[in-house]
Amino acid sequence: MSKAGTAALALAAALAAASCGGGGGGSTPAATPTAPSGGGGGTQTTVTIAITGQNGKLAFNPNPATAAAGQLVVFKNNDVVVHHVTLDDGSVQTADIAPGATSAAVSMGTSGSKTYHCSIHPGMIGGFNGVEAEPPPNCNQAYCGG
Repeated sequence: MSKAGTAALALAAALAAASCGGGGGGSTPAATPTAPSGGGGGTQTTVTIAITGQNGKLAFNPNPATAAAGQLVVFKNNDVVVHHVTLDDGSVQTADIAPGATSAAVSMGTSGSKTYHCSIHPGMIGGFNGVEAEPPPNCNQAYCGG
């Protein structure tokens, strides 16, 4: 085989390998294993909650999510605008989450039964471990349920 043929074959193989990154693009949230912070062996899973850009309780998926006390949670913004998630008890909040971005991991603290909302769009509500948040009364702005 000539040098040009070998180079073309190598380039084609490299392009094929680079394009095999999955790319299914599904929106199903998943738990991602991460290294434990305490060094106790095993793995801890990080719960990923998708921000869907819909109204009220449909704004987050899954909702309610399942997360143990102290477990790490990230929010993946699948919407087209910025969001900022705050736990209703004020214990944790994310930085602004740009469209397509994922928040830094936040810990569920000492109780995994909490509710949260987007501080930019208070009608976007969510909860953990069977606890459901209630939308603000008389909500009439973008992302309110109804």
